[in-house]
Amino acid sequence: MGGLSVKTTKEEDIFKMAKRGKKYVEAAKKIDRQKSYDLTEAVGLVKETAVANFDETIELAFRLGVDPKKADQQIRGAVVLPNGTGKTQKVLVFAKGEKLKEAEAAGADYVGDVEYINKINQGWFDFDVVVATPDMMAEVGKLGRVLGPKGLMPNPKTGTVTFDVTKAINDIKAGKVEYRIDKAGNVQVPVGKKSFDNEKLQENILAMVDAIVKAKPAAAKGTYMKSVTIASTMGPGIRVNTQDIVKK
Repeated sequence: MGGLSVKTTKEEDIFKMAKRGKKYVEAAKKIDRQKSYDLTEAVGLVKETAVANFDETIELAFRLGVDPKKADQQIRGAVVLPNGTGKTQKVLVFAKGEKLKEAEAAGADYVGDVEYINKINQGWFDFDVVVATPDMMAEVGKLGRVLGPKGLMPNPKTGTVTFDVTKAINDIKAGKVEYRIDKAGNVQVPVGKKSFDNEKLQENILAMVDAIVKAKPAAAKGTYMKSVTIASTMGPGIRVNTQDIVKK
């Protein structure tokens, strides 16, 4: 290996733990790294190990048995979580004419066309989600190099390229989250906050799991949902029993 030593898994764990804070180390001791927990127990643990002094976001990470390099195994979509995300999303809508007025009436934070394209090109990013009507995509598409790497480019698959701007805005404000597989075959999404009731977190998690299951590409072979991990912003990961959550 070119003279480089390769750490064992145990050595890596010790190395990583040494770099973590005391609170993290203590929280991690409560988790059995070799165990896959049932959903109820996993949710209780993720809240117990979320020890930061702010309302941490709870996230799910899926490791899927697909090949992201193949066009017929891409996974991308959006789902409205039944209990929202706990975060108010700022929505920018690219529209014109009557659709511009409709977006304003629906509660979009920013609505416009060329002026916002210019602002973004100048480095403005005070928004969380971008919606565009189809007739604006020729112009918005020019922002691909800027919005694409940040995951902000509107896309029909996530419902953010549409003439029904009212529904798009309402869904986003209600707690819609977008998901997309990365190059390693993983999907990571927020499902709520530490302050959520356990039942609300579980409902959000099951809605997200259901969406991922339904998004399974026909070309995918073998085990699809290889693993699911839940974690808070600053807390350790907790493996979830996939059989427990898929059958619910």
